[in-house]
Amino acid sequence: MMASEPAQPAAAPGGRPGVLLGIRLAIATLLGVGKVPWISGTFGTLASIPIYLALAWPGSTAIYLWGTAALTLIAVWGCHAAERHYGSKDPGEAVADEMAGFLVTMAFFPLSAGPVILGFFVFRAMDIIKPFPARRLERLPGGWGIVADDVFAGVWANVFTRLGLAVLAWAFSLLGFAR
Repeated sequence: MMASEPAQPAAAPGGRPGVLLGIRLAIATLLGVGKVPWISGTFGTLASIPIYLALAWPGSTAIYLWGTAALTLIAVWGCHAAERHYGSKDPGEAVADEMAGFLVTMAFFPLSAGPVILGFFVFRAMDIIKPFPARRLERLPGGWGIVADDVFAGVWANVFTRLGLAVLAWAFSLLGFAR
C-alpha cells in the first residue's frame, strides 16, 4: 500500500468494485485490454500505439514528455490497485505498465511507421528479457514495481530501436536505397 493512501476494500457491497476502484482497474487494464487471457502484455503494448500517436501528433517534445510522465504516474496509481484487487504481484491484467514502457521506448522519435513497428518489437523483447536494472525494480512495492521495470525496459528499447534503425538505414544505403 502506498504510504499516503488509505486502505480501501477490494469491492463494494455485492461483490462489485466501487467507482474509484473501477476507474483504477480500468486504467490498469487499459479499459479491459489486460483481461485478454493470453499475451496480455503484447495486447497492452498494441493498445498503447494510439496513445503514443495522440501524444506525438502535435509534434511537441514538451507535450510528449509531460504526457508520458503524467500517464506513467497514473499507471502506477492504477496498477497499485490492480495488484491489491487481483491479489498477486504484477497481475497479468495490469497492462498500463506496458503503455508507460512503450511511451518511453518511443520518446524522441519522429512520428513514422518504422520507429513504431521496430519499437513495438524491441520493447516487447526488452520487457521479457528485463535487462538491468528492470528486474531489480520489480521488487519495488505496489504499482511502482509493476511500472518501473517496464519504464527501464523502455529506456533500453529506445536505445536498441535507435541502433536498429541506424543499422537498417546503413544496410539500405549499401543496397542503393538511400533516402
